[in-house]
Amino acid sequence: MRNSAFMARFGAALGLVFVAVYLWQTPGIITGKLAKPEIDTYLAAADKNLEMPDPALKQRVMQRLRAWAEADDGKPFYMLNLMRHFPKLVEPQGAAPLNMTPQAANTYYEDQAFKLLLPNAGSAPYGSDIRFKDALIPIGTDASFDHWSRMLLVRYPNRRAFLQLVSDPRYAPLEPYKLRALEVLLVPTDGDLVLPDLRLATGAVLLLAFLGMGWYRSARQSAVRHDGGN
Repeated sequence: MRNSAFMARFGAALGLVFVAVYLWQTPGIITGKLAKPEIDTYLAAADKNLEMPDPALKQRVMQRLRAWAEADDGKPFYMLNLMRHFPKLVEPQGAAPLNMTPQAANTYYEDQAFKLLLPNAGSAPYGSDIRFKDALIPIGTDASFDHWSRMLLVRYPNRRAFLQLVSDPRYAPLEPYKLRALEVLLVPTDGDLVLPDLRLATGAVLLLAFLGMGWYRSARQSAVRHDGGN
């Protein structure tokens, strides 16, 4: 009886941990969709944070960002970052130089930006440099299809988390390390099909099978001893 009570409490504790992590990773269940006043506040701060010398480009970026935010569904999404490094940093006139390579600047940006994103349940399940650029296979004639340098896939728990990142005052000094180093195509996707790494999934299933067999054998031996004692 004592063992059964312990297992019940232990199971309840594990259930609470699962619910807490689930809500942390899917906060839209509680917070809902973005409201227009929120969007206005976030975008006003993001506009100040973004260093873009070309006013027309900045206006286009902000317009698309607003349209995307206003179509919020409150659900998690994956942001594909397709990046192409500049040959050297593009330093705006009068700005303090960063004195590093584009690759080093973007690496610094990613390291620091993820420190801001992690508390808001953001993660990066995939990221890699494209080391064999001549092996790219562009299906099309536009030159912009070619010569990409890096891919990064970032999971956000909702669109609010993305806007919180780009509007954070601590983000402003980080942003130049990215936009001076490369051009980037940001592609938000719903993640309709997301499969775990087969190696990790196999390991998890085998571990559960091992623990389950151990529990079954232990319970069976206890039952045999109990019957033998009677």
